[in-house]
This record gives sequence, C-alpha cells and structure tokens, in this order.
Amino acid sequence: MSQVTMTVNGKTATGDVEGRTLLVHFLRDELQLTGTHVGCDTSQCGACVVHVDGKAVKSCTMLAAEADGASVETIEAQAADDGTLNVVQQAFQDHHGLQCGFCTPGMVMSATALLKENPKPTEAEIRHYLEGNICRCTGYHNIVKSIMAASGQDVDSIAAEVAAQ
Repeated sequence: MSQVTMTVNGKTATGDVEGRTLLVHFLRDELQLTGTHVGCDTSQCGACVVHVDGKAVKSCTMLAAEADGASVETIEAQAADDGTLNVVQQAFQDHHGLQCGFCTPGMVMSATALLKENPKPTEAEIRHYLEGNICRCTGYHNIVKSIMAASGQDVDSIAAEVAAQ
C-alpha cells in the first residue's frame, strides 16, 4: 500500500492505495465520486473520462498512484455549488444529448476538454474528438448538436441537414 494525495474537485484528497488501483476506482470507491462511470475497464468506452491537470484522461487507464500530486476534476465539479449546470451540461439538457445517461459524464468531460482546446469546433472535429467515447443510445447526433450549441454556434442548420437526408 502507498499513500496518494491529490486535489480532487478543488479539495485535497488523501488515501492508501494498492499499486494496481486505478484512478477510476479510487475516485468511486475511496472518494465516493460515483459520477465517473466504469463502462468497460479496457479504455474503449470513455465513460470514465476525468480531467487530470487540465487534460481529458480515461481514468480506467491511469493508476491512482500516477495521479499523486495532480489536480483531478470529475463530473461532480462541473455544475456550480448551487446546482446550476455549466454551459456544456445545459446544452446536453437543452438539445437532448443524452438518453440513458451512462456515457454522459464522460461525454461532458470530453466535450469540456475539446471546447477548451478548440472553442468553435466543426461537426467533423467534434465527431473525431469523441471517437474514444461510446454511446449506445443516441446515435451521437444530439451529442454533437449539444457540443456545437455549447460553443455558441448555430445548431438549426444541423437539424435541417439531418431532416433533409
């Protein structure tokens, strides 16, 4: 066992972990931050995406010990303290970017990272960025639309293009 200390959602978190403990399990099991989902445990689905030192990371691919000293942000930190959704979360709600909700935390965290890197991504850039996130319900159309809306872009043309096909 070794002790890890990291800043999680702005607060210091310390815990004892085995060398093989994945960051996702430390967040969920030790810190009770269950918004980060475990979908595949093989880095395929993206349900476990968190931000580590500002970068989107699949937390099932990172050992908790590797995050020692890092700043980690989970889906729980996205809304304001009063529960007000951030712009990405609100866009997902407004544009029906979720159905069952299982992939949503990872999608929101990935979308937030994308918009930080590229504030006005094209539809193709969004689809490319989300290749590591799997949604089995939505078909991605409304997820893409939500991210474009969160970036302040007009999404009416997206609906029109799909309706015309």
